[in-house]
Amino acid sequence: MARPTGFLDYARQDPPKRPVAERVGDYAEIERPLTAEELRTQAARCMDCGIPFCHAFGCPLQNVVPEWNDMVHRGEWRRALALLEATNNFPEITGRICPAPCEPACTLAINQDAVTIKHIELQIADRGWSEGWVRPRPPESRTGKCVAVVGSGPAALAAAQQLARRGHEVVVFEKDDRPGGIMRYGIPDFKLEKWILDRRLEQMRAEGVAFETSVCVGRDISARYLLRTFDAVVLAIGSRTPRDLDVPGRDLSGIHLAMDFLTQQNRRNAGEVMAPDEQITAEGRGVVVIGGGDTGADCVGTSVRQGATDVCQIELLPEPPAERRPDNPWPTWPDVLRSSSSHEEGCRRIWSAATKEFLGHGGAVSGLRCVELEWSEPDASWRRTVQEVPGSQFELPADLVLLAMGFLHMEHGALDDELELETDRRGNVVVDEHFMTSAPGVFTAGDCVTGASLVVRAIALGRQVAESVHDYLLRS
Repeated sequence: MARPTGFLDYARQDPPKRPVAERVGDYAEIERPLTAEELRTQAARCMDCGIPFCHAFGCPLQNVVPEWNDMVHRGEWRRALALLEATNNFPEITGRICPAPCEPACTLAINQDAVTIKHIELQIADRGWSEGWVRPRPPESRTGKCVAVVGSGPAALAAAQQLARRGHEVVVFEKDDRPGGIMRYGIPDFKLEKWILDRRLEQMRAEGVAFETSVCVGRDISARYLLRTFDAVVLAIGSRTPRDLDVPGRDLSGIHLAMDFLTQQNRRNAGEVMAPDEQITAEGRGVVVIGGGDTGADCVGTSVRQGATDVCQIELLPEPPAERRPDNPWPTWPDVLRSSSSHEEGCRRIWSAATKEFLGHGGAVSGLRCVELEWSEPDASWRRTVQEVPGSQFELPADLVLLAMGFLHMEHGALDDELELETDRRGNVVVDEHFMTSAPGVFTAGDCVTGASLVVRAIALGRQVAESVHDYLLRS
């Protein structure tokens, strides 16, 4: 244990953020690190409790949080890194974009502020890079087996790295021009600068992972080619089919899917030039973001940086409470009000509202007609009923509408048709206990199995799939 009374002696300290007026002028990361001494103090708040819920309940990767907190407090940073790398392939990424389910599961969170687990994790990883401790780990020998990984998001990259370190030849196929999946083209740079991702990709290349970009499996090459050429195939193609909004006026110009908007800005930041008539921009426009989740918040922050005159975010669900309700006890994920850094930068939020119609002028969107909703209290099965409030219709002006209402399932097409993959009623791929699909030798991981989920869960599933594929290759 770092310090038995640390949780009594010290208060939680979050990493500072750049001032709003400064950070909205660029796309650089907004958080600044705590000092080494501040980190040592924060690590001392960890009690190394007998049943570490942060590790066993909160973290899908089962990071050994108390152990590396103890190492940080003792100044043994290299040992802390070794413990972190034993469970997490990309801690410098999860330390930036993971919602940190470990923290509300921290024992302190029963009645105090949790340990700053996420930021300590980030600092361990960043220190490892700056000190040169993070190096390629190529295998000592090769198995002669070849694996194709389709997709290059967190699940795909975790699976690819684990398999390469096991001695297998690994080729990653990505339909975009650069690898990284949603981490590259979905997460704004102010949350994850892309040089951080590129640095890790270079490590993977040095370990033997090959990347084939601008290759759409099912169109440019067939699934049959993969099955003939490789000893196993891992599908990690995400859950990218967006939830749309089928209401009158949806065909008006100026209404876009959130990922199209976010991807464009990330491409601009990477130096790509787009034709003016192809650009989606919030500059000088009033923006309404439909959807109250993380993707919606990313649209808010991006719109502010692009120069929107006004940003409003609307959500179907009621405003969450400030604190846990009795039916939402620790250590479950707390259903409480969260305000992201993007909300701090300027955004009006409307809760319990549904869009009934898009209004337009001259073929372009000019506003939304909405209605207020009334939600019941949860019943014994945790279900709620909802009804429109009579006479509550209202209008919102908008020059740009961004649909950020989540994702339904993987993108279905030629790939899964050719493989004749079995899917469940939600459109996700069905797998057995070893993550193998209905097609022999074809495994799958990540959001295409679970539906849209957390980056930390995707990495965990990628690692698990790699173990199953390794066992399969040893038997075949």
